[in-house]
Amino acid sequence: MLDIVIEGRKASIGHGLDVRRILPFRMRRMVGPFIFMDHAGPVNAPTTSAPSMDVLPHPHIGLSTVSYLFGGQVTHRDSTGAHQIIQPGEVNWMTAGSGIAHSERFEDPAALAGGSLEMIQTWVALPERDEEAMPSFDNYKAEELPIFSETGVWMRLIAGNAYGLRNDVKTHSPLFYLHVVLNQGARFGLPKEHSERGIYLAKGSVEVGGITYAGGQMLVFTQGVDPVIVAKENTTLMLLGGEPLGQRFIWWNFVSSRRERIEQAKADWKEGRIILPPTDNHEFIPLPEDKSKPAEGPAPEALS
Repeated sequence: MLDIVIEGRKASIGHGLDVRRILPFRMRRMVGPFIFMDHAGPVNAPTTSAPSMDVLPHPHIGLSTVSYLFGGQVTHRDSTGAHQIIQPGEVNWMTAGSGIAHSERFEDPAALAGGSLEMIQTWVALPERDEEAMPSFDNYKAEELPIFSETGVWMRLIAGNAYGLRNDVKTHSPLFYLHVVLNQGARFGLPKEHSERGIYLAKGSVEVGGITYAGGQMLVFTQGVDPVIVAKENTTLMLLGGEPLGQRFIWWNFVSSRRERIEQAKADWKEGRIILPPTDNHEFIPLPEDKSKPAEGPAPEALS
């Protein structure tokens, strides 16, 4: 029934900003087109910590980043000129394509107080035909995203299609991504439209096949099974998956179907050929000093 259980690992993406990293995992690099998943927070830090936690401008190629907040706010800027304050319940979809740089800054110190800042970020690999697409950024408000609820179950479709729900979030390949909240005792099933399906337990616990799984774990299910998921307590899930795209290489913040393209991206960032955000161009993260070849895994630590 279960293909694999992935345990989230602690990773640091900035001073005082630790995350739980779920994907990629050494034994499971992707679920559908999803190649990366971080869970940041809840963050409870002094308001004076905000500047040191900022993620400075850094590059991406060959993927879309998807930012989704449970609480707090983050300011996004990128080299297309986009400047967006990200709010809870919105979808922020940035397609890097041929190359983009962006920053994430915590410009509202109050968002750090009381553990209100909590964020999920995923990367969606692009099909080969779109790997060199024009960079873009789109923000979709919470009211644009369909919600379904019944006794003990609430869900919001972030992107793609599942359970008969669709929205206008622009995607590049068949996928689904949902935020689900279950009350204790609620019973729930996986969508059947897609061949690869995963559940990330952001909070709470569930029982599947007589075994209990807890927050911080991702469950990836074998194609064709139809498990019954029972909430052992009030639980928050992120459901994701879709159709596989084939092999992808990942190094730092670069994803590609071709090793040599990642080598080109390294040179482009080092030589300044990927432009910085026009409203955040006074500092940036330099290319890590790592001479390894791109592999099917992160090396060194990836940034959001």
